[in-house]
Amino acid sequence: MNLNLRDVSVEGDNEVILGNISYEFQPGKIYVLIGRTTSGKTSLMRTIAGLIEPTDGEIHLGDVRLDEVPIWKRGIAMVYQQFINYPHHSVLKNVEFPLLRAGVSKADAKAQALAMLEKVGLTEYKDRKPAQLSGGQQQRVAIARALVRNTQVILLDEPLMNLDYKLREQLREEFRVLFKGTRDSVTIYATTEPSEALFLGDELLVMHEGRIIQHGKPNHVFEQPSNIDVAQIVNDPPMSILDGEIKDGSVQIGKTLNFAVPAHIKTQSAGKYKFGIRASEVILGGSGSNSEQGEVSLSEVSGSETLLYVKLIIGEIVLQLEGIHDYQIGQKVTVSIAPERIFLFKMDGSLCAAPGN
Repeated sequence: MNLNLRDVSVEGDNEVILGNISYEFQPGKIYVLIGRTTSGKTSLMRTIAGLIEPTDGEIHLGDVRLDEVPIWKRGIAMVYQQFINYPHHSVLKNVEFPLLRAGVSKADAKAQALAMLEKVGLTEYKDRKPAQLSGGQQQRVAIARALVRNTQVILLDEPLMNLDYKLREQLREEFRVLFKGTRDSVTIYATTEPSEALFLGDELLVMHEGRIIQHGKPNHVFEQPSNIDVAQIVNDPPMSILDGEIKDGSVQIGKTLNFAVPAHIKTQSAGKYKFGIRASEVILGGSGSNSEQGEVSLSEVSGSETLLYVKLIIGEIVLQLEGIHDYQIGQKVTVSIAPERIFLFKMDGSLCAAPGN
């Protein structure tokens, strides 16, 4: 059954928590909510689950007006950032619990729980208590308990947030296979991580200040962000934005960067714009009119990559370098911008042109 949100709003303490959200979710797909912390992702999930009452609007699951159904009757499974398991029960009993509570016989509950534990790779741990498991295993228990109920809606609120980098990558791979098996359920997954969203999502919903500001296929949202907020939210690190203008067939950014207008923005009229460039597409070194010298303001190792923040006359720009590098704060470096990889935004932030168009 489709999950349909119709102009759903939530207000509180003189602020808009969710603003007029309308969207139809279909079973068999993984919908990923991506946005910064406090963008409204968790509030939207809690509203669907019935933990927050909408100020306005309607929520329908098939022909049922869901926002009029008590929480315990909604048949919605929700997994949180924290590993919420019953510490005094074994792994098997944790997964059996929602089935027994729903009136399933002991024999059937055990059989279904064992089958689910096999799916999540925890069969050999069935007799252990949650405290005897690693963080990733504990989250698998919570996932298994949610999925075993075979509910029509599954909500996952940043379930990998509290895990380390390597474990997140491993579970991300497993989750995609696991959730693809829930063809009869609407699966909604929230994250702040662009790589997670792009990997897991069939559909991406970008949230900002309580609203969905763009939705669509992950590749389309990534390559055609509707505005600067989207461009920064779906890129990690956020896309660098620099002020400049198009004048006399040239792009002028600050006083030093000046190069011919690239092909994909030639149709744009002269005037002031904001120019965006991804960290992975800024070049370290180079010379010429598309280069500028600056100084390192921060060097940060992230996994097998180094993020280099460089302060230029025109503003700060971020580089994503393969490998681990040692740069000192204040060190002089030269960076170059590839004109053909520039995103062009109006001064109000809306997209004018993207590379590849």
